Amino acid sequence: MNSGLDALLVAADGALRTLFAPPRARRPNPAAGVAGVALSPQERAHSAGLMRVNHVGEVCAQALYAAQALGTRDAGLRQHFREAGQEEEDHLAWTQERLDELGARPSLLNPLWYVGAFGLGLVAGKVGDAVSLGFLKETERQVEAHLASHLDRLPAADQASRAIVDQMRADEARHASQADAAGAAPLPWPVQALMKVSAKVMTTTAYRL
Repeated sequence: MNSGLDALLVAADGALRTLFAPPRARRPNPAAGVAGVALSPQERAHSAGLMRVNHVGEVCAQALYAAQALGTRDAGLRQHFREAGQEEEDHLAWTQERLDELGARPSLLNPLWYVGAFGLGLVAGKVGDAVSLGFLKETERQVEAHLASHLDRLPAADQASRAIVDQMRADEARHASQADAAGAAPLPWPVQALMKVSAKVMTTTAYRL
């Protein structure tokens, strides 16, 4: 079997596991041990919507890192993407657990989000490693800002969700710094603006669907 087909099979397996298999975290859930507090129906629904958005973000992160690992020819960078993807899988598991606790479901459009993110990551990877890292850095910085806004928007009583989001925010900031140190190229402002618009569409839709 040739290496190209091997890589495609690995990518397909990753997509199926992300979308249909229960994610497994390697690190303890930051919400473990946080005392549960009763939320009002409105608070529960709002927390569920925000955590569904965060879960979608982690589905996209799995797609993005998998595509970038597939697109690079640098073995060291490929390993970097894979290791970062493993860390993001913790986030996927934590957000899924919190959705379950809130009695909520993931986004119905997760397959669409995955395919879109995979396509963007693959294009960035094919353009070149510096651009791919630049795309990753900008993505992580926007996600960090998005998570910081969720800390303001989550109900004050929902300390479990807050603990998860805060750890995710710290991890995303570190991933952006690592991409920068690895040689990320700055993206043109129109690309950054387009990424923000796309993210806004995704988050608004995923909050409900």
